[in-house]
Amino acid sequence: MSYAKQHLDETARVVAGLDALVIEKMVALLADLRARGGRLFFLGVGGSAANCSHAVNDFRKIAGIESYTPVDNVSELTARTNDEGWEHTFAAWLQGSRLQAKDMLFVFSVGGGSLERNVSPNLVRALQFGQQVGAQIVGVVGRDGGYTAQVADACVIVPTVNPDNVTTHSETFQAVVWHLIVSHPSLKTARTTWESTERVAAR
Repeated sequence: MSYAKQHLDETARVVAGLDALVIEKMVALLADLRARGGRLFFLGVGGSAANCSHAVNDFRKIAGIESYTPVDNVSELTARTNDEGWEHTFAAWLQGSRLQAKDMLFVFSVGGGSLERNVSPNLVRALQFGQQVGAQIVGVVGRDGGYTAQVADACVIVPTVNPDNVTTHSETFQAVVWHLIVSHPSLKTARTTWESTERVAAR
């Protein structure tokens, strides 16, 4: 079997293993967030950080939810890392953003964060701060979900179908899940350009 065929087969197995009920719960939580005027804060590092930036655009533009991520401001991110330490960077940013109980944290992560393993401790500290103020927590994570899965109100865990491709599949399916969510009839408030163009052309 070629690697391309293997990877595609693994992708199909991940799709089959995703929990649709958890995703629907996340949609309901996000609909409630929008209704109460809460803000959505995306947190992630590495490739997941890039996904955060993309998701902020989609949730603001397609779902009409006020959304932000600390990774979009590299000046503040690096200043806080330099002055306060990487472990506390996200928590300090959330404190500066006046995170409130009506808001929500949305984590994209391969491992979900772990202080014991010293993996993404900045995510853990941010979630701990979120818990202190009473903000809701959701996430799309890989492996066993780490700290995110332990404390989240709803968390999609991307199934591990090949230990050698945990990062690849986790980061890929972060995008699959958030695109599913913003296109969900309960959340989608704006037509996307290409779909609108195709409808006009078909008339």
